[in-house]
Amino acid sequence: MNPSILQTPIDYLKGVGPSRATLLRSELGIHTYQDLINLFPNRYLDKTQYYKINQLQRNSAEVQIIGKIINLKTVEQKRGKRLVAKFMDETGTIELVWFRGHKWIRENLKLNTSYVIFGKTKYYNGFNMPHPDMELLAEHEKNLRTAMQPIYPSTEKLSNKGITNRVMSKMMQQLFIETKVRFYDTLSQEIINDLKLISKSEAVFNVHFPKSQELLSKAQYRLKFEELFYIQLQLITKKLIRKHKIKGFPFTEVGAYFNDFYKNHLPFELTNAQKRVIKEIRNDIGSSAQMNRLLQGDVGSGKTIVGLMTMLLAIDNGFQACLMAPTAILANQHYMGIKELTKDLDINIKLLMGSSKVKERREIHEELENGTLHILIGTHAVLEDKVQFKNLGLAIIDEQHRFGVAQRAKLWHKNTYPPHILVMTATPIPRTLAMSLYGDLDISVIDELPPGRKAIKTVHRYDSNRLKVFKFITEEIQKGRQVYVVYPLIQESEAMDYKDLMDGYESIARSFPAPEYQISIVHGKMKPADKEYEMDRFVKGETQIMVATTVIEVGVNVPNASVMIIESAERFGLSQLHQLRGRVGRGAEQSFCILMTSFKLSADSKTRLETMVRTNDGFDIAEVDLKLRGPGDIMGTQQSGVLNLKIADIVRDNDILKTARYYAMKILKEDPSLSLEKNKVLLYTYQQLAKHKNIWNYIS
Repeated sequence: MNPSILQTPIDYLKGVGPSRATLLRSELGIHTYQDLINLFPNRYLDKTQYYKINQLQRNSAEVQIIGKIINLKTVEQKRGKRLVAKFMDETGTIELVWFRGHKWIRENLKLNTSYVIFGKTKYYNGFNMPHPDMELLAEHEKNLRTAMQPIYPSTEKLSNKGITNRVMSKMMQQLFIETKVRFYDTLSQEIINDLKLISKSEAVFNVHFPKSQELLSKAQYRLKFEELFYIQLQLITKKLIRKHKIKGFPFTEVGAYFNDFYKNHLPFELTNAQKRVIKEIRNDIGSSAQMNRLLQGDVGSGKTIVGLMTMLLAIDNGFQACLMAPTAILANQHYMGIKELTKDLDINIKLLMGSSKVKERREIHEELENGTLHILIGTHAVLEDKVQFKNLGLAIIDEQHRFGVAQRAKLWHKNTYPPHILVMTATPIPRTLAMSLYGDLDISVIDELPPGRKAIKTVHRYDSNRLKVFKFITEEIQKGRQVYVVYPLIQESEAMDYKDLMDGYESIARSFPAPEYQISIVHGKMKPADKEYEMDRFVKGETQIMVATTVIEVGVNVPNASVMIIESAERFGLSQLHQLRGRVGRGAEQSFCILMTSFKLSADSKTRLETMVRTNDGFDIAEVDLKLRGPGDIMGTQQSGVLNLKIADIVRDNDILKTARYYAMKILKEDPSLSLEKNKVLLYTYQQLAKHKNIWNYIS
């Protein structure tokens, strides 16, 4: 087949025409025959079974029946009319009901002629089926459409304009008839034999017109494997290129700064997980390849110490280091924390933010360029072109998903060779997602908390328990502890009956009156200086209660705060709840997180709350979050461009993903440049993929 046929504009397909083509383009992104073929069904209706009317059960399953319409009548009702047909087979009768489209149905239905009807049955004084799918038995038997009927993605606009699922199926049939489409195989014979895969052509045909459940499963497996395999091939190739071609600075010295800090100034014993991660980092930076490592660790697991010790290794080797954080609060916290940890070492550390004064900036620029500044900590301001280092050897990025790809790339150009990169995140990324999103990074995980930390106790309480919760707060404050109360909204939204921040503040102020109690309030509409003043009072212990919106989610460290109350907890996502909970439990005392909600909860909300009460493990929580929300929402993955998946689902198809990664690694290990004869087809397909950026644009 001539592959260029698939690049034909969709307007030319029989039965489409200009107005339908415009809709297909705007609603589903279908521009060409190729795009239509790559519109894979969401689900399938199993039409392999036919029921007799006397076999019908009172459930909501979809059923298929063969029979004849024996009469048709219009029935008046309070609002409008309904059209009712009596449908009969040899075992009984059922009513078919239409509430709209009467004229068309009357003109087109044939009495006493065999039909196949399909739909959900209802029971009210006998069975009836509203708005059934109907097809003449003679048509049904000769149609290309199969017993497993595909249901295609659609939108309200398409349905309203008459582009129903049946119309989409007809277009797909027409396309296969017109093009007699045949695909070259995009996987090597070795993989096909190993995994007993069906051919590409067979897979594409059976995904749209499955002849049986078994063939549909084989077709889906083949296409999902291929999609995930090429993504993994791309990621692992990138990783290999970086390791072999992108030179880094070898940090061969473990010198005075590192050793002095480790032996004399480390405030606590490192956990085994921290020691393991530092070892992994030392192996990376000791080689002549550039390090690109993702460091994952739950809130409070001690990532900052690992980051600092890596910076000390850079300084020991005559290099500078920088640490970039997404917010001023977080940058400032890193600065204060690292200053405190290194106060007895002779190290020059500066903080650079958007708000830094001109005089400070000038000083920082000079010291960076003459090499007397060892560590620069800052926000996006670090990326400005004016910020030039004498010898940047290490860049640490905190909460990296808050930074775009282009922003991170700017750090690469701050030296002749790119600096070593350590990316830190307290947002646990599920293993499945990490494999797809960060398959080109090396990944380290700190999976144990520092000794002496007690697990936070989490409970779920309804609004009706508020008095008991206030009593508990009073007891904790009397022990000298502090309390956060977090709200999801700033102003009352009429549509939603959630308590807003000011209401909450007033009710807390009534229950905890001054001067006995002092309350801080912080929200996004305050001026930065006012926010800082209020935060500062809480940090110093001048106020016992901090009432806030989620501005405190990242970067507030108050070891004395032992209670986190999250109001309208059902409004928060799982990862946000987990991040908020991580604001307490930073001291040696037992800490608590109380999730307050109304009685009305959706199934998803219940799952989120139960998960929070059940576990403190960020990775466990991230897996549940991934199942609830899907990969696109979790990481804002649009910036990666990797996860624009057409048929695979990295949650449900986790096993296929692992198999795909295994084969990609095995092949690249043996043949990194894919130059062997048996891998030629992989090389060709991979090159096309690199060209088109989308695996499904070239599969013909």
